[in-house]
Amino acid sequence: MHMDAVRIAEAGREALAACRTTADVVAEAWQEQALARALGDLLAGRYTGEARTAAGELADAGERGRGPAEHPALRAAGGLRAAALTGPADAQAALAALGALLEEAGAALVVVATAADDACVYWQCMEAIDAAAESGDRVAALLRLPGIRGRGGPGPPGGGS
Repeated sequence: MHMDAVRIAEAGREALAACRTTADVVAEAWQEQALARALGDLLAGRYTGEARTAAGELADAGERGRGPAEHPALRAAGGLRAAALTGPADAQAALAALGALLEEAGAALVVVATAADDACVYWQCMEAIDAAAESGDRVAALLRLPGIRGRGGPGPPGGGS
């Protein structure tokens, strides 16, 4: 199944809202990071100059924050939703949706971290919070660029901004 980044982000919001355990929330945060990685990679291939660099930084941040793809919680969810990414029909909308999703994931992680009675779980949540914040910062940087802000889609692969 192929999906636009906005649709994947919407699926992420629904999945995050349905999380019932700390493990579910952490696994969902990893899903969002995988989407950051995939979207960053896709946009880096479509833009040039500053936008390409910023998109590459988003991909790198997503890579650092995502969990192991073979983790049982991710397998139970059917794998990484980001694997279905075909691209953003609208780069600005996709980045805005991802940014909002990263904020929601960060907030959910704060809640579970404060309730954690296991130090390992607490630190896992803290690492995921940091990763969500870093990826969110990269999304915000991309959204400030005129080439992304000023038009809906990224244009053809290899095209300029």
